[in-house]
Amino acid sequence: MFKKVYVPVDNSDHSMRSIEMGLEFGKMFNCELVGCHAYAAKMHDIRFKQMEFTLPEEYQVENELEKQRNIHDTLITMGLELISDSYLDVMKKRCMIDNVPFEQKMMDGKNYKVLVNDINESDYDLVIMGALGLGAVRDSVIGSVTERVVRRTTTDLLIMKNTDPIEQQLSAETTDEVRNETGSGGNIIVGVDGSPESFAGLKTAIELGKKLNKEVEAIAVYDPYLHYTMFNSIANVLTEKASKVFKFKEQEQLHEEVIDTGLAKIYQSHLEVARKIALDHDVNLKITLLDGKAFEKILQYVRRERPWLLVLGRIGVHSDEDMDVGSNTENLLRKVPCNVLLSSKRFVPQIDVTAEETMTWTEEATALLNTAPEGVRGIARTTIHRYAMERGHSIISRKIIERAMAPILPPAAMKAMGIIAEEVAIQKIADTESDTFICKECGYASRDILPVQCPVCSSKSEIFEKLDKQAIEELAPDEGEIEEETAFDNVKVKWTSQAKAALREVPSGYMRRRAKAQIEKSARVRKIPTITRDLVLDVVGETIEDTQNLEGRGRLQKTPSRESQETIKDGDFSWTVEAMTRLKRVPEGFMRDGTKARMEDAARKHKTDLITIEIAEEGIKEGLKMMEEMLAKQAAEGKNGGGEKH
Repeated sequence: MFKKVYVPVDNSDHSMRSIEMGLEFGKMFNCELVGCHAYAAKMHDIRFKQMEFTLPEEYQVENELEKQRNIHDTLITMGLELISDSYLDVMKKRCMIDNVPFEQKMMDGKNYKVLVNDINESDYDLVIMGALGLGAVRDSVIGSVTERVVRRTTTDLLIMKNTDPIEQQLSAETTDEVRNETGSGGNIIVGVDGSPESFAGLKTAIELGKKLNKEVEAIAVYDPYLHYTMFNSIANVLTEKASKVFKFKEQEQLHEEVIDTGLAKIYQSHLEVARKIALDHDVNLKITLLDGKAFEKILQYVRRERPWLLVLGRIGVHSDEDMDVGSNTENLLRKVPCNVLLSSKRFVPQIDVTAEETMTWTEEATALLNTAPEGVRGIARTTIHRYAMERGHSIISRKIIERAMAPILPPAAMKAMGIIAEEVAIQKIADTESDTFICKECGYASRDILPVQCPVCSSKSEIFEKLDKQAIEELAPDEGEIEEETAFDNVKVKWTSQAKAALREVPSGYMRRRAKAQIEKSARVRKIPTITRDLVLDVVGETIEDTQNLEGRGRLQKTPSRESQETIKDGDFSWTVEAMTRLKRVPEGFMRDGTKARMEDAARKHKTDLITIEIAEEGIKEGLKMMEEMLAKQAAEGKNGGGEKH
């Protein structure tokens, strides 16, 4: 799969992991490694010339100045070359030991520019580089060189964010002791959105999974809340006349009944295609469909599952081909704690991905569908397929179309299409109080009937759970006063006071407006009359939890988060993940050892063998206090010594 792998180095921790990962690839794929270090001798020469006026007077004479310039140029050039050579010598020796072909490159120039030029002008199959370099500070998320390389190249890129030893990262074990926050020992997750780049990334992930003995999972995200949120925003700015023209109520009904489910089916079909591709490679692929904003849901999933590697298409299905990097990919590259592989290669599956492949249409049914306006035929097909799949049909007949479209189309439209249905019957179907069944696998809501099969994820009927509206109605009065609001399409929405309080935990502004729209949309799809606190937490609980974690609060969590429950055993003490993460931010060596000892002392002081983030911070404060006392003592001794000399 890989013949030549490029590894830029700079002697940072992330760079060292890139070298080690490159060596693993070299052994796995029998490929050549190319190590490169860029140095900027010209930049140092310019800085020296700019600072010449600060030299002592005896050096500012013509002959002496020229002599100093030559000495500086020679020392800087030779010094930087020696440094580059020493960086690359580490990689060279490791390649010799492992019998991996190696080529060494040293280049003078602006680091990201020379790297980009070399990558674009060479035939590398993969670039492996660290997310951060020597200039990283505590709050750094992605180095400037790495980011510029990402934006200016079109070769597959493996960005190393995990600095654990490679042996630990590639371990087949997946226990909580092994899988830390950066996913050491974890599996491979691929984001699939139907783009050729994401399918190519899937193929790369499958090959890596087989070589590294790691499971591969494909996830896709669709957003059923987008249109509702957009309509809600538009309604606040349109005039009354414009609102009547736009017909919000009809538009939202169309989206609830047709488009949102259609989106789910489209993304589920991408996952089914991914599963077929994996089966062609003798791999049983786990697939997961999520709903919400793509980068947010993938980020939450990665934080929860803690994979070793996240594979993404460099650009997405909605991107122009000349785009440098997609917005979801860019956000995830910055945010996720695990390694990231950006796929620039393209692969278009040869199999047919359309849902109708699983069903047969009669000639009469096809002719009837063709009487609909061309622009809505796709939506109509989605609706009909959903209806048929729910009821276990494999052949679409005219009668199936009539029954599927009756609750949705107005009488005039049905008559125009030649569908035979009385207005009374249509109204009866629309007004009937129905039960709602929720698919526990993908969240699809079915009204009126327990589906034989989920039209989104193909789960069987036993996966569905009937929504107990009576229990929800009984719960609502226990949550304080009921407040009624009018949505943008004049639908009445009821909230309990506790539900409103839970919503206020979402940061104000766009995030809260979007969360509110998501909750309202979810209640309407499930036909829940009153929004309760549990519904709020069910829809946007992870957003609230993320915010609380940042602010050190946890009042509204239904149950303790998975992360907060896990501990890491180390000697006589157990550490929470947060506490161990805090300790690892201290530089290795005597500083970390001393800090760890003070944290353990703080735990003993509290008579506990569990070190939490609060105890860890207490230990750090004690260390800072000791340092301040030591500095004050040294300063006092210096003053006393100065007095004796004079």
